[in-house]
Formats: sequence, structure tokens, C-alpha cells
Amino acid sequence: MNRRDFLRLSAGASLAAVAGAPLADAGDALPEKTNETIQRARQAALAVLKPTVKQLEHGLELHAASLVCESYGFSPRAAWDGDALGKAALAGASPIEMEDLREEMTMTRAATDAAERAEYLAAWKAAGVTCIVQNAGEETQDPIRLIKRLARFTYVTDRLRDSVSRAVTPEDIVAAKKQGKHCLYFSGNGVPLAQRWENLEGELSYIRIFFQLGIRMMHMTYNRRNMIGDGCAEPANAGLSDFGRAAVAEMNRVGVIADVAHSGWQTSLETAKASSRPMVASHSACDGLHHHIRCKPDRVIKAIADTGGYLGICCVPAFLGGQGDIQAMLDHLDYAVRRFGAEHVAIGTDVAYTSRNMAGESKKVPKTGPTRARWESLWPPGALDFGGEPLSLAWTNWPLFTVGMVQRGHSDDDIRRILGGNVMRVARAALA
Repeated sequence: MNRRDFLRLSAGASLAAVAGAPLADAGDALPEKTNETIQRARQAALAVLKPTVKQLEHGLELHAASLVCESYGFSPRAAWDGDALGKAALAGASPIEMEDLREEMTMTRAATDAAERAEYLAAWKAAGVTCIVQNAGEETQDPIRLIKRLARFTYVTDRLRDSVSRAVTPEDIVAAKKQGKHCLYFSGNGVPLAQRWENLEGELSYIRIFFQLGIRMMHMTYNRRNMIGDGCAEPANAGLSDFGRAAVAEMNRVGVIADVAHSGWQTSLETAKASSRPMVASHSACDGLHHHIRCKPDRVIKAIADTGGYLGICCVPAFLGGQGDIQAMLDHLDYAVRRFGAEHVAIGTDVAYTSRNMAGESKKVPKTGPTRARWESLWPPGALDFGGEPLSLAWTNWPLFTVGMVQRGHSDDDIRRILGGNVMRVARAALA
């Protein structure tokens, strides 16, 4: 959505908020077919931020003009086909098959269903995001499992390349911005290993193969311990293994960014020390503001910054603490900027827009019994408890993240760095 349309829909609500009055109902100002879910989220953020008209106008202009590249996230999710899922369940599909089918539909139906495609593109437009560093791999080291999401997002970007393409270089992202289009830059969410354990080189050979398939960033660990190091939920916090150091060296050599968002603090620290290129925590927050296993303490953030990398501030309420709203997210962003510099901060929301059609489609699917927790879901009790997801942190509220930074006095240059400049710089350094 461009600045003029946004202001037409939102300025009245903002003025009411500034005056201390309840937000006006902007329903009458909505053009036909405007997505009410996106509008409700926008008004929720405005109610929290209460920007002046000047702040709102400047923030929206700056956002529209900037190259916005999310450091880690998810392209909008489609609703699944409830009838097809119901037929699969009645045919005796296993829980694993059902989960696989659900995931495939949420990731690909925007490419095959006209209604879902319209919803998908409307969310992109509202967010004003050019590129997402996209979760395009499962939280595992098994190449066969990792390739599923990679195939799905390759398929979507092949089918929708006139509007949402697959970027394999930073220059592809720049080109998408110039053309008024969007793109995905793939994260593999795990370091693929041969798992034959014959020799070091053989185990690490899939890093190059997945790079050739378009993967540009990989998680070192995901919550649990693996052969590389300890995840963030492991109480031992044992750090990076010798094999992990070899993996970092190979990632540096090939051009893959090392991501410690889900890694333990010692693993994160030692990955930073081992890396000869910028590495990142793509979607995290500051433990100095709110203690949580998914946040990073100052010593880890400094180590990441010392590589030339960045901390991506997320939009997960449980990780942010406080009210868990847009102000809490901006508090973490401010904290990181003050201590480590705006050149080492990005935004990786770790949240997604989900099609409004999902609720209706879900009703068509037969109820199933409880399922066991997935292997990677090693969350301590209470780690994800919050009590709801504030609408102000909706993925489509990206323009208001920029407005919030304007309110808090960040310079335009620093805001451009945080919105995408830092992600682009690290992406270029990885491929240099």
C-alpha cells in the first residue's frame, strides 16, 4: 500500500489517538475489498504508538522509499484446502502425512488458487517489504527433510516470478525494489549433513550443494544439541564442537551466513569467534531487557557485531516481555542500537500473515487426537506462554515499525540500515 492510501485510511485514527480520544472507526474510509484484518492490525498499532500526523507521514514516506529486507521470516501463509485434507484423513493418512500436506498447502496454494493469491499479494503490499529472508528448510540436518520446504518455495517463486521471485544475490533484491516487486532470499534452517560419518569433508559436502540450490543462510542449531553445538534450550550450554568449527569454516568458504538465532549462548559466542565473515542472530531479542532462552546477552550481541553481523529483533511476545506489543519490540531495537550501533541491528519478525480463509477451511477437517511434540521443540515449561499475540505486532504492520523508529528519534540513515541495509551488507559480505 502506498503512503497516500495508508494516510487516507489511517490518519483519522491517528489524530484521534494523539488527541487522547478512542480510535475512530475507519471502516467508512476503506475502499471496496480492502482487507479488514490488515486494517484492524494497523489501527491496533496506531492506538499503541499514537504518532503525530508529521511522524506518521514521514515514517510512511521513509518506509516506502527504503529497501525493506526482513532478516528472517515467512511469506504470507495461504489457507489449506479443507476438503482435500478431509479426504486424506478419511483415506487413512498418517499424522505425519497430514502435517506434511497442511504445510505444503500453506506454503504453495498462493501459486495455485486465485483467492489465496489475492490474499497473499495484499499482505505483501500492505507490509511494504521487498524481501524476506525466508524459512525454506525444516529445523533439522537431514537433507531429505530440508529439501521439502526449499522445493515448495522454489515452486512458488517460479510460478509467481512476475510478482514474488527467488533472489540468489543481493543485486536480485535491489532489482526487485526497482521494479516494485517482492522476493525471497532463502534460509535453510539447518546445516545439511550427509550423516554417513565417513570423513569431515563428506559430512559437510551438502553445504555447497544447498548453496547451489539457493540457500544463503543456515541455523547452526535449533533448540536441541546437535553435532555442531548446543541449542538455546540445552541447560548444559556446552558451546560449539570441533565439528561445528569446521562447519563454520565451510559455510564461510562457500558463502552461507551462519545464524545462531536458536543456538545456546556459548555456541553463539564461539560461532562468532570462529567465523571469518559476518554472522547473525536473525530473529532474536535482548536478554538485557528480558531474560529468555531465545534472547541474546550483551556479550553475545557484541561478539556478533564484532564480526560485522547483526541482531534481528523479532516480534514474538514471549521473547520481548513487558506488554509484548509494538512498543516492546521497539524497546529491544532501541537497546541494541544504543549499545552496539544501528549498523548491527535488523528486524526479523518470526511471525507471518495467515489467510483469512483459514478458519473456514479448518472447520472442514476431521478432528484428530493429540500428537507428540516434535523433536526440535525443546522448549522449557512456560517459555512460549504469553496469553495472546498483540495485533500491533502483525506482520503487515511493517510501515508502522518505521513510524515507531521515527517517533523514537532514530535518524533516517539508521532506519534505512535497520530496515534492510544491514541485511544487504551482510549478504554481500558472505558472497564476496
